[in-house]
Amino acid sequence: ISGVPYRRRVATFHDLFVLTSEYSSAEFRRRFSRLARRAAERSDLIIAVSRFTADQVSTLLHVEPSRIRVVPHGVRMRPRDTGHPRENMILYVGALQQRKNISRLVGAFEQVSPEWKLVLAGSQGYGAPEILERIRRSPRRADIRILGYVTADKLRELYSRAGIFAFPSLDEGFGLPVLEAMASGTPVVTSNRSALPEVSGDAALLVNPFSEEEIASALLSLMENRQLAADLQSRGYERAAQFGWENAVARTAAVYRELSD
Repeated sequence: ISGVPYRRRVATFHDLFVLTSEYSSAEFRRRFSRLARRAAERSDLIIAVSRFTADQVSTLLHVEPSRIRVVPHGVRMRPRDTGHPRENMILYVGALQQRKNISRLVGAFEQVSPEWKLVLAGSQGYGAPEILERIRRSPRRADIRILGYVTADKLRELYSRAGIFAFPSLDEGFGLPVLEAMASGTPVVTSNRSALPEVSGDAALLVNPFSEEEIASALLSLMENRQLAADLQSRGYERAAQFGWENAVARTAAVYRELSD
């Protein structure tokens, strides 16, 4: 996209949250905006990982819809029976950053049974100090584990052990952790905005991410209703199976072939 004279160009956009709110530093927003607009202008075709992101590329970067192709991410399915018993663990996977809405997740967690733990797996990002301070002040601080970055093997283990996966993010261009949890047979609570409803379909409990009470209510529903949890496990597994990496690779290759013909 720089000064190299390629005959044809394809750019892939995973999200545009940097352009929609103050989820990063002002300097990073300026640099991202400049590079994103340049990539959009100079690309013959654009791949977006969701219809939500495709609409944002069209609206925010003024790209004609005819130049955009939607190619969702994929996920690797896990055995439904991993040998790990499900625990009273609410798992979150992702960076500790402002747009992931972790402070409200902590507030919701404070409203549920003391028999449950909250486990946060992911490195620190924009707004992490405020999140860590919120956790430090929580009356349930002893029940919250902050793991930081974890290996792929450890992540698979966490998904297989968790009783609930919670991902109340404010803005996602796709939301791969939701699919990873579903592919591991973990019932999911996630946001009713951005790309998350598109990815989760009818296989998750969707909540208003700005409402701690609504997040807490969804968590309590899964804790208290085993049939609902089992139903979401089954539907989530079937949903994730629709997002194979083989399909993602084939559709990506088709976009490149489109320009080479």
